[in-house]
This record gives sequence, C-alpha cells and structure tokens, in this order.
Amino acid sequence: MKTTAIVIAGGVGSRMGQQIPKQFINVNDKPILIYTLEAFQRHPAVDYIEVVCLDGWQEILDAYARQFGITKLKWIVAGGKSGQESIRNGVYNLEGSMDDDDIAIIHDGVRPMIDSEVITDIIRVCREHGNAVTSMPYNEQIFIVDPDNDATTTKYIPRETVRRVSTPQAYRYGRLLDAYKEAFAKGIGISGSSYTNTMMVDLGETLYLAAGSDKNLKLTTPENLETFKAYISEARNHERENA
Repeated sequence: MKTTAIVIAGGVGSRMGQQIPKQFINVNDKPILIYTLEAFQRHPAVDYIEVVCLDGWQEILDAYARQFGITKLKWIVAGGKSGQESIRNGVYNLEGSMDDDDIAIIHDGVRPMIDSEVITDIIRVCREHGNAVTSMPYNEQIFIVDPDNDATTTKYIPRETVRRVSTPQAYRYGRLLDAYKEAFAKGIGISGSSYTNTMMVDLGETLYLAAGSDKNLKLTTPENLETFKAYISEARNHERENA
C-alpha cells in the first residue's frame, strides 16, 4: 500500500496582493510551496508527491524541487479553471500509477505549517475507514442569517455540534477516482466553493474525522503571510537555542 500526497498549487492568489502566485512567494529565500512539500518529503509514510501546478509554472517548480531536495516529487500536473478541476486533474493523472487501496492525500499548497502528527493521523484513519478529513472544534458562536432579512438572526447552531474541516484529507484512491468521475459526469459537488470533502458528502459518502491543528493556516492574505513569517522566525530561534 502506497501513499501519495496530491498538493494543489493551481491558484493565482489575487488577495495576497503580490505580482507572483502566492505559492511561489519567497519567505527566507524559499517559496511557500516548498515549505509545504518539505512536510511530505520528511514524513516516512508518504511515498510520492504530485503537485497540481498553475499552468506555466511547471518548470519553475521543477527547478525549485531540485534545489531544495524534494526527491519524492514524481508528477507535476497543470491545474484547471477551478479548485475542483485542479484536484480532478491530479486524481485522473494518477490512474494507472496507483492501486485502488493506495492512499491519496489532498492538501493545499499554501498550507505550509502542516504538522507531521496531522499527516500521521489522517493516514491512520484512512487506512481504517477509507477516508479521513482533518478537523478542529469551532470555538465561536455560529448564527444563521434570517432568509427574509439578512441583517437579523433568530437561530444558532450549537458550536459543540460542528467542526472546522480543511486539508490535508485522505482517501482510498479507487473510491476517490470513481467519485470524481461520477461528480463531473453528473455535475454534483463541483461548483463554487466545493472541495473534495463536500463533494464526497454530496455523493452520499460518510466522512471520518481525524486530528487537525490550529497552526495549519491557509495563506490567503498579507496578514496570513506575516503570521507565517513570524512562525518561521520563532522556529529558527528555537533551533538556535537547542543547537
């Protein structure tokens, strides 16, 4: 049984306000995407990496991967017009290279602060149940907007009944491949903000919750980028103190 990380890096990242795609922004002379790939490179249970890359940046990514020693990177695939098209491209590209029982991890390329423990847990849960999604408790109150007046509310959702779900997510490859073929053939779970996890639920799948981390931030704004820079600085200081 093999495990492949499918890292999605097909976005432009206009909210970051930079002239290059956010996944290629350098922090301490290293692209954000490389920090993400290093987490999977280091993890002993991950065998291969595939990156779904913004079209036109494939050669640049390949050069960075060689420079920073991402030896597990085996495939670079062009992204699609939407997030779901990009994931689909990555899943379809692995047909013939992965067995049905192999595990595919899907992760956002701009979530570079991914813990090894989180990767370990999604693999564990996926091996046991066939899928796994990282999850965290939601600590704020959630109210439902009144459909007749979006400036009011009379209903809320008890926060203990909800979870925040993001990436990484893990799926048995055979089921993942079949799900994407069905979803795109029927137009189910592929529009708007849909992602693999919401698509699976739309197709009737039961999802299993695995460990998450508050640190696993998606870098979409300049404020997020500053948080990541602070994290990197703190990590380097910690390494110096323990050297």
